Amino acid sequence: MTKTTEKPLCAVVGVGPGNGAAFARRFAAEGYRVALLARTVDLSNKLARDLPDAAAYPCDVADAASVTRAFAEIQRRQGEVEVVIYNAGSGVFGTLDEVSAADFEAAWRVNALGGFVVGKRVTPAMRRAGRGSIVFVGATASRRGGAKAAAFAPAKMAQRALAESMARHLWPAGIHVCLIVLDGVVDLPRARQRMAGKPDEFFVKPDDVAATAAWLVHQPRSAWSFEVEARPFGETW
Repeated sequence: MTKTTEKPLCAVVGVGPGNGAAFARRFAAEGYRVALLARTVDLSNKLARDLPDAAAYPCDVADAASVTRAFAEIQRRQGEVEVVIYNAGSGVFGTLDEVSAADFEAAWRVNALGGFVVGKRVTPAMRRAGRGSIVFVGATASRRGGAKAAAFAPAKMAQRALAESMARHLWPAGIHVCLIVLDGVVDLPRARQRMAGKPDEFFVKPDDVAATAAWLVHQPRSAWSFEVEARPFGETW
């Protein structure tokens, strides 16, 4: 693939069959070239074939060296990134008694360290351009430490703190760092199977989350948002 300059480049970090794929489709439809990053590239390669000006890259966000390699390859093949959607957010759920130190560290690496390294990699070019967007996809665990979230909640809280620190530092440079606090069950086949009795409106639709991300990226600079909540209308909160 040769570099093109007429279309901005959006990197979706953490491409799965739900929100990640929806982010890629939405930004491609909005006229962006897209870079699709995931630990394995089976899904992202297929998605890249279906989208214009798209390419897939293997990337383990828990490994700083893997992130650095992936973004160096993106720069070589597609150019500088203008928009990042940081959708990586896995973690093991369990109480203090049930999760291990390795679980705790792994959740922090995926949710916080990966976002930190991505930010270090993309912001120099955004500064030079005087514009850019970094959208973190968070969770309500970033605000409350549930009993079964002994590893996940601290990682999401670290991610939110990182995003806020980056926003305070980078907004004056024209770089819009923001956070979507996602509250609900994402509409995936496995979730439907696990919750077969739930009505359609119970689930968070990935395409609607992607629309929220696109809205954030296109906000005028005089009225930027940092934190936006996204939940189904019937969700208890």
